[in-house]
Amino acid sequence: MVASAQGQATEREQPEELHSPAVENYLLALYDLQEERGYPTLSELASHLRHFPPSEALGTTLPSVSGMLRRLQREELVEIGKDKRARLTDRGTQAGKDVARRHHLAECLLVDLLGVDLPDADEEAHRLEHFISPEVLESIFQRLGQPSTCPYGRPIPDSGYIKPESPHVPLNRTISGETYCIAMLPEDDKLLVAFLAENHIVPGQVVLVKELATYRDAVVLGINGSEISIGSRVAESIKVLPSN
Repeated sequence: MVASAQGQATEREQPEELHSPAVENYLLALYDLQEERGYPTLSELASHLRHFPPSEALGTTLPSVSGMLRRLQREELVEIGKDKRARLTDRGTQAGKDVARRHHLAECLLVDLLGVDLPDADEEAHRLEHFISPEVLESIFQRLGQPSTCPYGRPIPDSGYIKPESPHVPLNRTISGETYCIAMLPEDDKLLVAFLAENHIVPGQVVLVKELATYRDAVVLGINGSEISIGSRVAESIKVLPSN
């Protein structure tokens, strides 16, 4: 019995598989793309990685991305289909989900507990995510009240997040005269997030779509008695839900 108990303790104490920060960034990018848009091509992945903070020092040229994908294939984290699109394996998906959970909970910690401004939280979270242990991560999750979304509105894996009955829609595909609740913002453009936060376009905010001004490529919103116009391209990156 003693030997059996010691064996169980040893098994529990074995560390989880560790990956380099560069590999974790690729796993995070692939996981996010799979969740939001489907399996990316080489060029789509490279374009997505260019939005990561410069401090992550990622090579984003096509040869660099191709080389990293070959490494991930050797480690059985990624498969490349006949359509030339990258797919996370089951093992890769679990690893990507783990990085996404650390990243989004780090954003919650920074904004909700430490008071970091929303435009800076994504970049700071990239610095933290590689060094949070599972035990500390669970403590953060409990201390923050078990949040199910990050400050940008993205679901936190393994948090109990429940998908809304109505799917998210881009703000530029709404109906004039209707009210919507901001559900999700792009998190990788500091200047854009700063502009949106300054104008109260943040998750949970209810807005009135006053006009879809396609003739001038803009969406006009009513927020707290004020009116703001944003470009259609920006509006497409903002996801909303019907407010009723």
